[in-house]
Amino acid sequence: MTLRGGFERAWIGCCRWVLLLACYFLITLAAKPKMPGHTHLNSIRIDGDISLGGLFPVHARGNDGKACGELKKEKGIHRLEAMLFALDRINNDNELLPNITLGARILDTCSRDTHALEQSLTFVQALIEKDSTDVKCLSGGPPIITKPERVVGVIGASASSVSIMVANILRLFKELKSQ
Repeated sequence: MTLRGGFERAWIGCCRWVLLLACYFLITLAAKPKMPGHTHLNSIRIDGDISLGGLFPVHARGNDGKACGELKKEKGIHRLEAMLFALDRINNDNELLPNITLGARILDTCSRDTHALEQSLTFVQALIEKDSTDVKCLSGGPPIITKPERVVGVIGASASSVSIMVANILRLFKELKSQ
């Protein structure tokens, strides 16, 4: 074993733990609503020139009327971590995508197909034209409307049935946009 090989393995191991801790804190913080009407409770947003969507079962199904339950380490956090790791590696390789940064909008499906479908509508918000001509701020000025990032593709979900439903929804909006 060379010194360089040992250092690289240690570095990758360290990066993995940092990513895991970051995921945990992002998911924990994201689970608390930021403002009234905030519907994307369990999400991660990473800014970039091109955004990819992600649907992962980070939490188990909820009980007693709750959408989400306990964290799923094996099939949820690990898959989320893999996507974040891949984005990090791609963004740090200057030869792979020069002058382009990949971003992401990653959503938690909470291991429910209906919740995944509802969450996936986030990906089409950028395609929907919003009429804000008659919207005014209390101060009389124009509103500041943040347009959601346009997602060019979606990674996930873990179940084929969910992936098919989400693909059908996204395909519908793609066809509407191109006409």
